[in-house]
Parts: sequence; C-alpha cells; structure tokens
Amino acid sequence: MIKKTSYFKNPEQDKESFQNWVTRLEQHNGYSYDKLSIQTSLGTTQVYGFNTGNKDLETLLIFPGFRTSTLIWDLDRGLQSLAKKFRIFMVETNGQPNLSDGNSPSVKSLDYGKWGNEIFEQLGIESAYIAGASFGGLVCMKIALVIPQKIKASFLLNPGCFRLISLHPITLYYTLLPSISPKRKSILKFLDEVVFCKPNHQLSPQAETLLLDYLELAIKQYKDKTEKPYYMGKQLDNIKVKVHLLVGDADPLIPYQKSVSRARKHIKKELLHVEVFKDVGHGNECYAPCLEYVEKVMLGG
Repeated sequence: MIKKTSYFKNPEQDKESFQNWVTRLEQHNGYSYDKLSIQTSLGTTQVYGFNTGNKDLETLLIFPGFRTSTLIWDLDRGLQSLAKKFRIFMVETNGQPNLSDGNSPSVKSLDYGKWGNEIFEQLGIESAYIAGASFGGLVCMKIALVIPQKIKASFLLNPGCFRLISLHPITLYYTLLPSISPKRKSILKFLDEVVFCKPNHQLSPQAETLLLDYLELAIKQYKDKTEKPYYMGKQLDNIKVKVHLLVGDADPLIPYQKSVSRARKHIKKELLHVEVFKDVGHGNECYAPCLEYVEKVMLGG
C-alpha cells in the first residue's frame, strides 16, 4: 500500500513544534481534544476528537485538505456547535504535515479507501457521516467506494476529485508563491488570494496567526512526497453514497462550475444537494455557514 513517504526534516523538533501549536489552538478555543493514535497499514494515524467514547451520538469523520491538518476545521471554534451534538473524529491523513506517519499510497488506487476502512474498524465505528475539504474530499470518495455500506452521507467541501486545480497563471502564481518564497508575507498573500475571500470569508486575527504559524512549519519543515489530487473520472460512476457538494463561488484554485457539472454527470441520483456559497474562497472548511449546513443535515434537516 505504501508508495511514498513524506517527513519532517527535523522530526523530534518539528513534531514538538506541531504539538505546541495544538496546545495553543486549544488555549485559543478554550477546550481540549480527545487524542487517539491508531495503527493502520500506513503506520500510525493521529486522530483528534470530541465525545469519542459516546457511541450513542451520530458520528462524523473529518479529513483535511492537502498540506493541512484536520484541526484547521476548528480554527475560531468552527466545530464547537457540532461538538455539542455529535461524536467527531478529526483524522490526520497520513502523508500530510501532521503527527500521522508520512506514508501514503498511490492516489489513483483505492488504498486511501482501504485505509479509511481500517480507521472505522480501529475506532469501532459501524456507520458514520464523512466530510472532506479539497484533497480530503477525494479521500472521502475513495472511502465511499470501499465501504459504501458504512457511510450515511458524504460532505465534499471544494473537493479535489472532480477536476485538476486551475492552471490560470495568476492562480498558479499565488498557489506556488509560498513554496518558492516561504516567507510569512508570501503565505499570507496565498491565504488572501486563494484560501479566503475577505471580508465575507476570513478568520479572526488570532486564528489567522495560528494558521500562518502552522503553514510556515508545514511549508518550511515538511518534505512533501505525497501524490496530488486528480480528477477521478469514471471511478466516480460507482459512488453509491449520498453526497452533499459545498463549494465557494470565489475559489480560484478549484473553480466550482466544473466540479458541479462533473458531480451531476458522475454521481447523478446520489448527489442530494449542491450549495454554492457566495464570496467564499477555497478554504470553506473555515466558513461557518458550511459547517452549519453539515449540522443541519446530520440533525435531519
């Protein structure tokens, strides 16, 4: 299953920096996470959560975007309302800059889906909702292909499975800028031009600082070898899981029109709803109305 291995350049020091970042996020939010480490075919997988021991609650598993941590979903207490009502597992995808091992499979195989099934089994989850942002949306579709019987519904936020990223020169410039010039102002420019759409879609100054600190660590100190997301094409014809597609109309990285068109082409009757959020960028996991939509559906709305 393992095809590539990514890694922190100074493992002990960099992982300690990441753990300190988690502590700062908990202090900013005013609560702590459940912390679990499970063994999978990709090595150790780190999971954070809320109410993880309460099997009476509906369950949601969350998967992060590329070069991010699933904890980004909870900047500015984004998951606070969901955490009061549901059992939540924030899964740190292997091969991304987090505390999970850096091993990753071939992205075009179903191995991320098999890994997802291992997570369900290790956590004792019989059925659940799943949600993924960007690359995490692709991971959700792989899981849906492998264990459709265990998935109540999937929420895809600006997912990376329906099309390649935009090759528009300006978008490429801002996307590649942090890697070419890993300075704080370059990362902030990427956030302003690609991830958010200020003033409608933005973080508090404190949360933005936390995000900048995380990205600075991820870009400077993590050697990324994980394969990038791709258009899944005919694989999507076999999706038998209910799908909710949540996209931002101001996302320059994965412009939403083609995603919507291909979702309707491939998923058809399983595509329950498409929600287009006005003046929202690529990082819509940090946009309160997106998470409110997830909560409404899980409550039966």
